Amino acid sequence: MQTCSLVNRYRGLRAAAAIMIARTTLSRGITTHRLCKNVTLYLNELTSPDTGVQSQTPQDHKPLMLMLPWLGSRPQAVAKYCEIYFRTGFDVLVVESEVKDFLWPRWGLDRGKTLLELLQSEPLMSRPLLIHAFSIGGYTFSQLLVHISRDKQQYQEVTNRIKGQVYDSLVVGSLEHMATGLGKTLYPRWESVVKQVSMLYFSIFKRQTVDYFNASIDVFYNSPVKAPALFFFCENDMLSDAQSVEKLVDYWKKRGMDVTAKKWEVSTHAGHLRRHPQEYLSTLETFLHSLENAPLKAKM
Repeated sequence: MQTCSLVNRYRGLRAAAAIMIARTTLSRGITTHRLCKNVTLYLNELTSPDTGVQSQTPQDHKPLMLMLPWLGSRPQAVAKYCEIYFRTGFDVLVVESEVKDFLWPRWGLDRGKTLLELLQSEPLMSRPLLIHAFSIGGYTFSQLLVHISRDKQQYQEVTNRIKGQVYDSLVVGSLEHMATGLGKTLYPRWESVVKQVSMLYFSIFKRQTVDYFNASIDVFYNSPVKAPALFFFCENDMLSDAQSVEKLVDYWKKRGMDVTAKKWEVSTHAGHLRRHPQEYLSTLETFLHSLENAPLKAKM
């Protein structure tokens, strides 16, 4: 898989930016660049919401949000989260997950390596990073961690650039949780059938799937990224087992990591912002304020 040809396309991106800005910044100040399939860069070009003055932050120091949405997410839903970070001065890189990368993890690993190469290429290299992963997006991020753990020296700069990590409705628990998630996400009407077929598939291709999942889980638990972390989850989520999330939180705390957890008794998978907007935003705002190099030009 190619690295989205970002290095070669950067000149064209910059040349086209002026034209795109003219078309889009009058309304929002955000320009959109489709780098390759399922990878979109949103550049926050205009002004600080507080002062109306254009940001003077050098491009190579401007924080970048790596957003990993849930499987089957709608653009309108993802846009609501992007707006949060636009208001606080971030550019946003949205990387959508694909079910094939989950069903055949080797493809997911290839995709993870591609994303790492992208983050090490112009114009994204050297920029402070914040991770916000939803649901299976946490699995996508774990594929990056697998590569980082294998060659910590090569990816040390990327690791150092990550200033914070947010996990919303992280799919964690048993293999059955994963199969249930596939059914609910792909074909809700046939959820039980998809779940049974998925479990059979995982059983037949254990070496190509389950063994990879277990390795990824181990890497995630012992993540080489030790930046502060925030977890959003709830008690009634069938895809994100609350006890498993709490176990992970406790384990990371014992490793000396700064971890914050926000749990609700009743909420919606990857829908906590919609169900509990004030609590979600206030928790996220407090977390962002605590991070090193957070721009925070405006309150949420």
